Amino acid sequence: SRRIWSLPASREDQLDNHTLPAAPVTPYNFPALVFGVVLIVIITGGNVLVCLSVYLEKALKTTTNYFIVSLAFADLLLAVLVLPLFVYAEFQGGVWTLNMLMCDCLMTMDVMLCTASIFNLCAISVDRFIAVSIPLNYNRKHVDHRQVILLSATWLLALAVASPVIFGINNVPNRDPTECKLEDNNYVVYSSVCSFFIPCPIMLLLYFGVFRGLQRWEESRKTKLRSSIEACRKLQHAAVATALPPLAGTIPGPLPMPLPRIIERDLAQSRLDDTDDYMQQEIPYPRQYRENSVPTVTFSQQQQKKRAKINNRERKAMRVLPVVVGCFLFCWTPFFVVHTTRAVCLTCDIPPSLMSTVTWLGYVNSALNPIIYTIFNAEFKKFFKKCFHCC
Repeated sequence: SRRIWSLPASREDQLDNHTLPAAPVTPYNFPALVFGVVLIVIITGGNVLVCLSVYLEKALKTTTNYFIVSLAFADLLLAVLVLPLFVYAEFQGGVWTLNMLMCDCLMTMDVMLCTASIFNLCAISVDRFIAVSIPLNYNRKHVDHRQVILLSATWLLALAVASPVIFGINNVPNRDPTECKLEDNNYVVYSSVCSFFIPCPIMLLLYFGVFRGLQRWEESRKTKLRSSIEACRKLQHAAVATALPPLAGTIPGPLPMPLPRIIERDLAQSRLDDTDDYMQQEIPYPRQYRENSVPTVTFSQQQQKKRAKINNRERKAMRVLPVVVGCFLFCWTPFFVVHTTRAVCLTCDIPPSLMSTVTWLGYVNSALNPIIYTIFNAEFKKFFKKCFHCC
């Protein structure tokens, strides 16, 4: 009653006549509609090409690429199930005009698919760490039970993180029907910790261990190669000096005898593996071994090329995956930080425009991964060019 008496006369007349003020008309956001439609097309087309490339190209059927397909599938579902409703709400000026059940379904799929994306990246880092730490037990060509467990765990854990929304945690008293969001602040913190703040440090630590392991392996391989060459050179020079005269018309000094086959194989692999590396200028074997033909190398040239090609492909995969992780952190870190801050600090004034911007930035990540593959992976680039050429 006090509120009624304190209101202006015009407002009292409205209450007496049982009328309400007209709701403000929200202008349509056409730039959000255009950008959203373009983003959906890019995400759908790019991730479909990633899935098709691994399915059709034999060279791309590697264990790491199966995890990439799982990641692309999560991004594809995000573009099909989440983005259309999100773009529609943004087009309406951020006002939710559908029913609350549809909103809960949207929030469930959003949380599950974003969580699945980062869990897939974490699973890739675990797989790479196992490949470097236990190379003898790692299957590069076929998916074994370890990879199946990792792939299954990523999706099951993502579903577990998103399941509270299905079971009604979003049904809070006095819920605003014009806004679609996660209503329970405790759940916002819980989902952010499970989906982002715990997996990301684990992923970064695993990649640090992977690169340290690769560095140690490379140094150990070159050190053993140098010592083997030096030992063989001493023995060969001693044998030639005592048994054979130097040949004219060749390099100064005695002509080197063929090295043992195991060293020749390592030399050939080292020469092929280091063509794209700065280590190419630091070849650890003497010049005369590089400039003179080694007859016994021909016994396994096909095996050497195949082995070097597989190793080179894996090293290219090791280059592209950190870029994928870096883009994911760049796109999703603002989203989780802003949303967690909003849930923890109830007095903080976070403008809706900032919330919308960080959400768009997170969804853009789903369009970046196929682009990253085409830039840094020759096999993916080759397949993409073939598809565009056919079109």
